[in-house]
Amino acid sequence: MNDARKKAVVLLSGGLDSATVLAAARADGFDCYALCFAYGQRHAIEVEAARRVAERIGEVELRVIRIDLRTFGGSALTDDIDVPHNHDVESSKIPITYVPARNTIFLSYALAWAEVLGAADIFIGVNAVDYSGYPDCRPAFIDAFETMANLATRAGADGVKLTLHAPLIDLTKAQIIQLGVKLGVDYSVTHSCYDPDGQGRACGRCDACRLRAAGFSQAGQPDPTRYQRLEAT
Repeated sequence: MNDARKKAVVLLSGGLDSATVLAAARADGFDCYALCFAYGQRHAIEVEAARRVAERIGEVELRVIRIDLRTFGGSALTDDIDVPHNHDVESSKIPITYVPARNTIFLSYALAWAEVLGAADIFIGVNAVDYSGYPDCRPAFIDAFETMANLATRAGADGVKLTLHAPLIDLTKAQIIQLGVKLGVDYSVTHSCYDPDGQGRACGRCDACRLRAAGFSQAGQPDPTRYQRLEAT
């Protein structure tokens, strides 16, 4: 790569974590190519949020990939299964909101685009501290995918090492928010809720909402999230 600035593909869901990662990659001097997925999830709010985040951070190319994981289902996010409310987020059990192989699929698309772009860096916002028990958010998964990527690509065969960055993996949600605030992330344009209403307001009771709210509280930052329970009339 001869460009003055290195290129990076960044997975962008429109959520708090991925917005922070995108801002961190930009701050590290990367030209960012963001990848968002309309994968058959319950709502299009995530994609709308990703567009807002990319626009707000600026100088980011965003592509939205449409795939249909509802074909397989098996998750409350892609099947006719109720999203659990007030679930024990400390439980070691993998929750029903886990989408089978989602991060593996998303990273495979990111890897393909990275090869085309000549990018040797991919960023993902997985977190192994304040997470909901998803197996594809663990350091072992990140390490294994990076190893596979360097074996499975033309770039890897040519000696170009691809690095999979997961800068949030050891941070608490509060630490992620504090980092984002330093980087100027506008969290009011992000979306985390698994079960929003028709107006896009967060339920306040799903795992994602509860981890997000606790993070803002512990970080000592105002929570800009629009909650159903606070705005109901």
